[in-house]
Amino acid sequence: MTTWNDEDIAAFLKVVDAEDDQTGGGTAAAVAGAMAAGLAGMVARLSVGRDGMEPDPYYHEIDAEAQVLTGALLRGGREDSEAFGAVMRAFTLPKCTDAEVAARSAAIQEGMVGAAKVPLQNAERCASVIDLVSRLRGRSNRNAASDLEVAGALARTALVGCLANVAINVESIKDPNTAHALTTRAAELREGLEIAEESNG
Repeated sequence: MTTWNDEDIAAFLKVVDAEDDQTGGGTAAAVAGAMAAGLAGMVARLSVGRDGMEPDPYYHEIDAEAQVLTGALLRGGREDSEAFGAVMRAFTLPKCTDAEVAARSAAIQEGMVGAAKVPLQNAERCASVIDLVSRLRGRSNRNAASDLEVAGALARTALVGCLANVAINVESIKDPNTAHALTTRAAELREGLEIAEESNG
């Protein structure tokens, strides 16, 4: 079972720290996705050995995937904060000479690409969590139905939040090919979310 270590807890607490303006929506979205994955894994475990359910390996597989996603999204939350920090540090670089201006500009662009790629990767993970929830819907312990509902709501919100962070950072990326690739994949994930929501009524 995935457990939260001190770094994970610290990443979460930074989101709600009124004095911290670096850890924001991207980290919050990733942490929400991690909680959703954790809940999906719990529902899977609570469904093992229940009458009328799928064979136990079905839930063991979902639980294992959920644990991997929980850890990945917790790390992704920290990475999102670090990516934003890299952008902020780039903006503080000197710009007194042409060489410094060029180096600063390159560092900012590198930081912006990272700040878009990290939430996109977290969005991919959130999409996988939504898939886990879908695989459990109607096939899991009814006593944990509310837990599964919360998992789904958190995962959907997390995905939307991650994509919002992709979009706002892509606006500052000057390389058209990189911007297009990131925007295209983000659009695919958003479309997948819309299809999933329609199928679930």
